Formats: sequence, structure tokens, C-alpha cells
Amino acid sequence: MKELTARKNMRLSGCDYSQNGAYFLTICVKDKHEMLGRIGVGSDDLGAPHAILSEYGTIVEKYILQIEDHYNVALEKYVIMPNHIHMIIRVKDGVPRSSRPTMLIPTIIAALKKMINKSIGFSMWQRSYHDHIIRNEADYQRIWAYIDENPARLTEDCYYTP
Repeated sequence: MKELTARKNMRLSGCDYSQNGAYFLTICVKDKHEMLGRIGVGSDDLGAPHAILSEYGTIVEKYILQIEDHYNVALEKYVIMPNHIHMIIRVKDGVPRSSRPTMLIPTIIAALKKMINKSIGFSMWQRSYHDHIIRNEADYQRIWAYIDENPARLTEDCYYTP
């Protein structure tokens, strides 16, 4: 019988994830399956590589765009890649609208995954997600550029599977 081990908590110990500030989040599709779309070139206004969403990707985008309607946050930037999404979410001033206010970001991600899974009829996501607390303006600008450039750098991305 396989022994179960405790899953490592990836959140920063002692961090209050409801504090005002910006968070860089990455959520991956289970087993890196490319279900959310593909990267296309040339059909946007600038001819730059960009995501062409699948039916699943369109559903994901619909729920991403509803985050601000349900939580006291700003969705500042996002990109949907073939097998993952990146987002910058900023917690706004004031009391977070969450049943677990110190766990606002984890609550948002759990709800996002749940609503998408319910809408598509199966569990699409890996169990956890990556988060990074954006600490200063230089960090913010670096991450903003990373999200902007992600479609053009798909093959260099650690989430890419050839």
C-alpha cells in the first residue's frame, strides 16, 4: 500500500494574502495538456504572436474577467496560454470581500478553478498554483513584460511541452 505524504504548502509562511499589493499568479492545466488554445501570429493588429483561444480558453477568460465583480481586487494583466494562465491581481484598499479574508488570493484561485471545472464538466487544473508577491515597481515591470511577451516566447517557457 502506498504511503500518503503530506502535501507541501506552497504559500509563503505567515503571509496575509489579503494585504494590499500585487500578486503574480500562474495556474497550470493538469499534465500540461494544451487545452486552452494555441499561439497564432499575424492576425492581431500588430502581427505579434498572441493566444487564439479554444472553447475551453474562452470559458477560462469569461471567469477571469468576472474576478473583479466578486472580490475587492483589480485584475491588472493576464494572458491565457495553451496550457496555463498568468495573472497580476492587485488587492485594493479596504476590507476584502471574502469569507476567509487572510486567504483572499487562495480563495479567488479556488473559486476560479471550481467555476471553470463546473462549467466544462471535468477537473482541468493541477492541484496548486504558483504565486509571487510583487515587491516593488521593478519587479512589477519585469512581470508585466513577461506576461506581454509570453506568447512570443512560448518555446522558452518552462510550461511548454513540445
